[in-house]
Amino acid sequence: MKLETIAANFVRPRMGRRLAVLTVSIIVIGICVAVFKTVGFGTDPCSTFTLGVSARTGVSFGTCQLVFNLLMFLPVIRFDLSRIGVGTVANMVGVGYVADFCMWIIGLYTPSEGFSMTARILMFAVSMTAFLVAAAFYMVVDLGVAPYDAIPQLISAHTNRLSARAVRMLWDVSILSLGFLLGSTVGLTTLITGFCLGPAIAFVSERVKSWFE
Repeated sequence: MKLETIAANFVRPRMGRRLAVLTVSIIVIGICVAVFKTVGFGTDPCSTFTLGVSARTGVSFGTCQLVFNLLMFLPVIRFDLSRIGVGTVANMVGVGYVADFCMWIIGLYTPSEGFSMTARILMFAVSMTAFLVAAAFYMVVDLGVAPYDAIPQLISAHTNRLSARAVRMLWDVSILSLGFLLGSTVGLTTLITGFCLGPAIAFVSERVKSWFE
C-alpha cells in the first residue's frame, strides 16, 4: 500500500507540463535565494537557518539544505506518504545546489566595494517577485511538497488546538530564530516571504490551475 501511495504521487495529469514547470520553478527559487544572500536583506526562514549552519560549519549551503531536509524527511515518510512526490526530491536536492552555483557566479561579478544600495534594491525587487511566482507554481503543479513545508502540515493535522496558519507561523518563527542565533541576516525578505507567499500561491493557483488538469 505504501509503495502504491508513493507511486501515485509521482503521476499526475499533464505530467510533462508539470515536470517542466517544476524544473523551472526550482531553478528560479535557487537563483533568487542566491540573490537574497547577496543583497543582504534576509532570506526565507528555511534558508536563513541553513545559511547560518553553513556559515558556522563551513559546509556548503546546498549540502546543509539537503541534510536538513533529509532529517525532516524521516517523519514525513513515517506519518504521511501522500506528501511525497518528485517535487519533494527536486526541492531537497535542487534549490540549495542551484543557489550555491549562482552565489559563485554572482561572486565573480560583484564589485570589490560591493553593490550600491540602488542595485541591491533593484535586485531585491526583481528576485522577490520571481521568488513568489516560482514558489507559487511549485505548489500548483502538485508534485509533492518540500519536507520543510510538510512538517507544519503534519503537526497541524495531528492537533486541534492551533489552526494550520498558527502552526506554520510558529514553525517559521522557530526555524528563523535558530538561523538568527547562528548569525544569519533577518530582514525585509524574511517578512515578505512569510506574509506574501500564501496570497501569491492563491493568486497564481486561481489563474493557472486549469493548465495542469
